[in-house]
Amino acid sequence: MTALDIIPEVAYPPTDLWSDEPPLESDLHLQQIIILLSCLELLWRERSDYYASGNLTIYYNAEQLKKRDFCGPDFFVVLDTEKRPRKSWVVWGEQGKYPDVIVEILSDSTANIDRNNKKTLYQNTFRTPNYFWFDPNSLELQGFRLIGGQYQAISPNDRGYLWSEQLGLYLGIFDRKLRYFTGDGQLVPTPQEAELEQRQAKEQALLEKEQALLEKERERQAKEKLAQKLRELGIDPDTI
Repeated sequence: MTALDIIPEVAYPPTDLWSDEPPLESDLHLQQIIILLSCLELLWRERSDYYASGNLTIYYNAEQLKKRDFCGPDFFVVLDTEKRPRKSWVVWGEQGKYPDVIVEILSDSTANIDRNNKKTLYQNTFRTPNYFWFDPNSLELQGFRLIGGQYQAISPNDRGYLWSEQLGLYLGIFDRKLRYFTGDGQLVPTPQEAELEQRQAKEQALLEKEQALLEKERERQAKEKLAQKLRELGIDPDTI
């Protein structure tokens, strides 16, 4: 018998687990999650080193897996990982990685949990560097940065935006929705907004081209008219 023969077999929890989330609270929650996810995917379309999802279960230990007493974040981002489809986020199957950024969308039934229980969990267990919550009705926006193991409130800039050093973006309110803004304050567009901007830019470029052609034709006609008058006066316009 060798030493390997007497090592007890360790039973690890499964990693191929389905998400087990309840339905979203409202259409506002769904719209907000779609905006956060689609905007980031468009902005980071050349990147493959992150994972972002919404309303997806995070399994982080065997006890939680057994009790099923934790609802996953409304939206979260994990950096320095493989971008691929997942059924859920299983921490022990992802090299022990927890989310780097979490956003909770508040509702009457979840606000107290998001402000207290989940904040404590994200601070003490997840050690998530940036945690935000947003109320789509009252437009309350709060953000926290993990400093020395404790969450400290993120101070807004003069526009009321909150900086996430993990994302390299601001989070702020635009048209009653939580949106991303670049470091210089530019709104990160949704795919629909980006498509509209591109279409408008193409239409503007076409219009400017047509206007340039019209102006060139007007100049040609004016030049031809002047030349005709000079000829009538017996002057060769080519000698001028």
